[in-house]
Amino acid sequence: MFGVNLDWANQSLAGYAADLGQKPAVAVSFTDFPYDGADRANLQAAVEQVRGDGQSLLLTLEPRDGLTSVTDGAVEDLAADLKDFNDAGVPVIVRFAHEMNGSWYAWSQQPKAYIKAFRKVADAVHEEAPGSSMMWAPNYGGGYPFSGGKHAARTGTADFRLLDTDGDGVLTMADDPYAPYYPGDAAVDWVGMSLYHWGSAHPWGENEVPEPGKFADQLTGTYDGLGGDDTPVPDFYAEYAEERGKPLAIPETAALYVEDGGGASEAEIKQAWWEQLFAAETARDFPQLRMLNWFEWHKHETEIGGDVDWRAAGDPGIRTAFRDALPAWLRFGAAGGTCPQG
Repeated sequence: MFGVNLDWANQSLAGYAADLGQKPAVAVSFTDFPYDGADRANLQAAVEQVRGDGQSLLLTLEPRDGLTSVTDGAVEDLAADLKDFNDAGVPVIVRFAHEMNGSWYAWSQQPKAYIKAFRKVADAVHEEAPGSSMMWAPNYGGGYPFSGGKHAARTGTADFRLLDTDGDGVLTMADDPYAPYYPGDAAVDWVGMSLYHWGSAHPWGENEVPEPGKFADQLTGTYDGLGGDDTPVPDFYAEYAEERGKPLAIPETAALYVEDGGGASEAEIKQAWWEQLFAAETARDFPQLRMLNWFEWHKHETEIGGDVDWRAAGDPGIRTAFRDALPAWLRFGAAGGTCPQG
């Protein structure tokens, strides 16, 4: 399925589809969780846009007050809303507390509490809203444990000991960036990964064309290139999609372009990335890959201290090239609105 992470405040789903000339099968919406009345109203508005076009919703829940805020009552309210959305004809895939292996969110690097909260949400969704499903989606493990983030695990804590998978007393990329956070096959319907081209090397912010094969190498834990040697990172595709028989999503992807940043052109950078995503070899080599969602935002990024244009549909010429490159092996439009299990 082809999907889009849309900046809902600045563009409607129908407007995006009209501009692109192709209807996405999946639309991504973010909301704080537990959500208040305003959040719920915004979510319902997104659901109505999705319902109007016969698509699926990928609902990303962000517990910004921490994992202890995921109460039984909040989960029960969520499940009731999901059932209503499903009954209205909108399948929902719930991506709960994404990128939990990072160090930048209030739910980061707390494996025990994270798994408990994920399973609580999954139990309610599976029981009360069977037209919905659950997605587990860490960040790509290159650069793990992402030291220096506000919410990084602290030395000596129980979380730190769980994350120290090689038992050497320190967290490094030699520790597994995925396994300590996995909630179990019964709780997980989809597996996913946030996987962007940020450039070639830290510090990020330079306009650089992605290397050939970078997407596949990062997905399989074999990347050793301009960004460094990431080969200690496990093969995510083999371990979580292939061996477990789970459909795989790339719920967020795009290629970094900084306006007036010099270097390679926007078209060169983005086309080189989407050609890897959309290649026939990608479909052949990763049959469990069922969803690719482009991050269609122009936004400030703290990592580079400035704005990044992640969009593929912002510039008319690039938008046309992107549309023309969309492969037949992805599903579009209403066809994507009937299969939350992949």
